[in-house]
Amino acid sequence: MGDDHNLPSPPAWPEIVRKIRARTAARIFVDRGASYTTQMELELRGAHASAVDAVWAEFDLQKDFPPDFVSQWELFEVSSRAESKSQFLLRPDLGRKLNDTGRIIVAQRCLRAPDFQIVIGDGLSGSALTEQVPALFPLLQQRARAKGWSIGLSFVVRHCRVGIMNEIGDLLSPRVVVLLIGERPGLATAASLSAYMAYCPMSGRTDADRNLISNIHARGIQVEDAADRIADLASRMMALKRSGTTLKEDAARFPY
Repeated sequence: MGDDHNLPSPPAWPEIVRKIRARTAARIFVDRGASYTTQMELELRGAHASAVDAVWAEFDLQKDFPPDFVSQWELFEVSSRAESKSQFLLRPDLGRKLNDTGRIIVAQRCLRAPDFQIVIGDGLSGSALTEQVPALFPLLQQRARAKGWSIGLSFVVRHCRVGIMNEIGDLLSPRVVVLLIGERPGLATAASLSAYMAYCPMSGRTDADRNLISNIHARGIQVEDAADRIADLASRMMALKRSGTTLKEDAARFPY
């Protein structure tokens, strides 16, 4: 005999369990017997397919962002040294450097030594950019202007890895770089965005020199909260002149 009788059906879950389930996209306290239910199995397969699609999808600035959003912020697109999605996945090192054309375009078009430089990278999920960036990006611009910071011209990097922040630092010498990049998709969502941040990034810096605010999506960190946290952390970086493992967020201000 199966053990289905040992677990209650969803309507019988205690209130505390229903509240927990409502607060996370993770599959916890699911109905089960000797195996997953058919519905759960189909959901898992669908989530896995969405994750695979997100990794392999090619982000296109003109197609995937609203035209008025692109024109308002004068966004343009460059590429890393990875020449294809397959090469990008097999050679992470190529995603950490701009190609020669990209270096020239960024150097020519972008302001040097801004206080606040936002870069947008497709990473492992272009879907994250499509769903989160059009709402988050204007909020970051508003908060940066309110603080009186000079703001660099933003751009999109295709086939982008986090380490590209070092090259942006070498080219433009910004005080703080914020890289909005698609996270590796999971079975809970394929559209989660990360914000990697660094104070005066340059060649030779590592992940230990960066800070991260992750899980920016509809059932994770909301874009308004993410904008507040990014702006607050950037202020702390500029005030203390450092970033990474020696700099923490103000937990009292952002208790969630």
